[in-house]
Amino acid sequence: MKKTYEVKGMHCASCVNTVQKSSLGVEGIKEARVNLATNKLYVEGKYDEEELKKAIKKSGGYEIQKETKKNEIEKEDQEMRTAKNKMRNAWIFTAPIALLMIFHMIFMDHVSMQLMMYVNWTYILFSIPVIFYFGGYVIKSGIISIKYLSFNMDSLIMLGTLVAFLTGPLSLFTTIENYAAIGAMIMAFHLTGRYIETKAKGKSSQAIKKLLTLEAKKATILKDGEEQEIDASEIKKGDVLIVRPGEKIPTDGTIIKGETSIDESMMTGESIPVEKKTGDKVIGATINQDGIIHIKAEKIGKDTFLSQIIKMVEEAQSSKVPIQEFADKITSVFVPVVLLITAITIIAWLTFPQVLRSVAELFTFIPWINLNVSNLSLAIFAGIAVLVIACPCALGLATPTTLMVSTGMGANRGILIRKGEAIQTLKDTKIIVFDKTGTITKGKPEVTNIKTYSVTENELLEISASAENNSEHPIAKAIVNYAKNKKIKLQETQKFLIIRGKGLEAKINNKEIIIGNKKLMQEKNINYSEEEKDIEALENEGKTTMIVARDKKIIGLIAVADTIKEDSQKTIQELNKKGYTTIMLTGDNETVAKSIAKQTNIQKVIAEVLPDEKANTIKELQKQGYVAFIGDGINDAPALKQSNIGIAIGTGTDIAIETADIILVQGKLEGVIKAINLSKETFKKIRQNMFWALAYNVIAIPLAMIGILHPVIAEIAMAASSISVITNANLLKRKKI
Repeated sequence: MKKTYEVKGMHCASCVNTVQKSSLGVEGIKEARVNLATNKLYVEGKYDEEELKKAIKKSGGYEIQKETKKNEIEKEDQEMRTAKNKMRNAWIFTAPIALLMIFHMIFMDHVSMQLMMYVNWTYILFSIPVIFYFGGYVIKSGIISIKYLSFNMDSLIMLGTLVAFLTGPLSLFTTIENYAAIGAMIMAFHLTGRYIETKAKGKSSQAIKKLLTLEAKKATILKDGEEQEIDASEIKKGDVLIVRPGEKIPTDGTIIKGETSIDESMMTGESIPVEKKTGDKVIGATINQDGIIHIKAEKIGKDTFLSQIIKMVEEAQSSKVPIQEFADKITSVFVPVVLLITAITIIAWLTFPQVLRSVAELFTFIPWINLNVSNLSLAIFAGIAVLVIACPCALGLATPTTLMVSTGMGANRGILIRKGEAIQTLKDTKIIVFDKTGTITKGKPEVTNIKTYSVTENELLEISASAENNSEHPIAKAIVNYAKNKKIKLQETQKFLIIRGKGLEAKINNKEIIIGNKKLMQEKNINYSEEEKDIEALENEGKTTMIVARDKKIIGLIAVADTIKEDSQKTIQELNKKGYTTIMLTGDNETVAKSIAKQTNIQKVIAEVLPDEKANTIKELQKQGYVAFIGDGINDAPALKQSNIGIAIGTGTDIAIETADIILVQGKLEGVIKAINLSKETFKKIRQNMFWALAYNVIAIPLAMIGILHPVIAEIAMAASSISVITNANLLKRKKI
C-alpha cells in the first residue's frame, strides 16, 4: 500500500532526515521517502496511520495529513500569500530599528546615556512583534525540535534570534551590548528568504501544476439519444462522449464515429496535430482540432494517461539520486556540529579574548566591527553569526529542487522519468541495447517493394489486395492498406482459402489467384525459376516476399517488411559518434536482424534470442559496464528490469512501461538522446548546487567564529544560498536537450 502525505513544519534537510527516520521506525512501513521541495512524505507498507502521525509528531512536532490534489494550486498560492504578509509586516517594524541601528553605529560617540536608554527600549519593543508574532512559528518549531532532540534549521534561527533579543533586556541592567535589533533583522531576513524560497519552489513545481490544470472540466455525453453536459469527474466507463472542434477530450477512449486531427502536444511535446479516425485511441486532456467525434470512454479517474503521468512525475520527484545520500550523511550531523562550533566560539572568546581581538583588529575597517564592548558581547555576537550562517537549508534543497525541474522538463518533452536514480545512472551508461520490433522498427509490416512481370503495378495491387482483404494476417493487412492508400478499388472474390503458413487461394473474375511463399508455389506446381533471382535478392534484405500468380503464371512479387522508424538511423548514428556501444538484441532471425543493423549502423547484433534469455544476455553485458535497454513488448520486461536503465517506448505495452525507469511517450528513438542530455545537464546542476551549498558554509563559518561576520549579513548569506540553489535549478529549463 502506497500513500502520500503533506508534511507541515519541514524547513531543511535535517527535518527531512528526522521525518524519514521516524517514519521508518513505525511497524509495517517498508519504505519512506521525503521531498523537501514539495513537503511530501511517501510511504509504502501495511501500517497504522495513527501510529505514523504520533511518531512524526514526537520526532519534532511535525504534522502530516493526506494529500489533497484538487486544491494543490490554491494551497500553494495561499502559502505564498501568508509568507508574503509575514515578510511585509516584519519589515514594517524592522526597517525603523535597522535605520536607527545604522544611525547609532555612525554617531556612536555622540549618543548620550539618556538617549541610549530610549534607543535600547526602541530596539526591544520593535523586536518583540517581529520575533515572537510574525516569526512566532519559527520560534515554536525551534523549541519543539530541541524538546525532541531533533535539531533543524529552526533550532538555529530560534537560538540566534532569542539570544540576540535577550541581550536587549540584559543591556538595561548590565554592560552587555544590545543585539535585540539584530535579532529582529535576522528574523525579518529569514522570513524574506522563506517567501522568496516558497515562490521559487512554486516555479520548480510548475510542471505538475500545469498538468493538473490540463484536465477537462466538463463533458458532453450522449444518453438515450440526447446530449447532456456533465462534470468530467462524473464520466463512467462505456459512456459515449461528443467532442467538438476546439474542445478538450474529457478522458481516454476510442473514437467510434468521426474523423479529426488532435493536438497531443501535452503528451508528446510535438506541436503537429495527429490525424485520428474511427477505431483510433485518444487521450484525455488533448485538444480536438477540426472534426466532431464520438468517443467511448475507456479509462477514467486515476487510470487515465494524464493521471499516470502526474503520478510518475511525482514519484520521480520523491525519489532520491544516489548523490543525495552524501548530503543526507552531512545533514544528519550538521546541526549538532554547528551547536558544538557555536559553543566553542563563545568559550574561545571568553577564554582567549586577546588573541581573537587581535585578529579582529585587522578588520576594523568593516563598519560593524566594534571592539569597545565587553568580551561577553563579542562572544555572543560571534556565536549568533555562527548559528545563523550554518543553517543547512541550501544543502537540503540542492538535489530535490533540481530533480523537480528535471522531471518536469522531461514530462513536457515526452520523457517520463519514473526513478530519480535513473538521472545519475544514465549519464554513466555507455552500452545501449535495442530491441528490434517496435523499437528500432515500427512494429508492423509494410509493403516495401513491388515487382511486376506481365501486369501494371496498380493491376497487381488490385488483384493481391482483393484476395488478401479476406484475411486477418498482418501481411495481408499491410498489402490491403497499401492498396487503399493508393486509392485502388478492391474487387469481390468468388472463392477464398487460407493455407496456413504458406499463403492463400482465391478466385477473382473467374481467374485463379495464388499468393504465398515458395513452398506454396512448389505445391501448386508453379514455376518461379525465372523470378528466383529477384525473390532471393528481396529475402536477403530480410523482407518477406509474397509471390503472386494468376492462372498458374507469376505476375509479380510483393515484399513486406517491418520498416525502421524514421529517426532510428539518425539516433543510432549520433550515439555511435558520442562513443556509445550500440547493440541490437532480438528474437528475430539473423538475416533480418543484420539487414536492419546495416541500415541503422548498429555496431553489434545478438539475434535469435528467446524472451527468457534476454535478461541473461543483459547480465553478461553488464560485466562490461552500465547497460541501458530500450524495448516495448511484454517479452522485453525482464530485460528492462535487469538492465541498469530500462527505457520503454511509450507506445508499447503497459507491462513494459511499468518495469522501465524512463518512458519515451512519443515512441521515437530520438528521445534516447534527449534523455541522455537531460540526465547530464541535471546532474551537472546537482553537483553545482551541492558545491555552493557546502562552499558558503566552509568559507563563512570561520569568518563568523572570529567575529568579523555580522549576524544580519550571515542571515542574508544563508537565505541567498537557498535562493541561489533554487534559481540555479530553474536555470535548467533554459537548456536545450
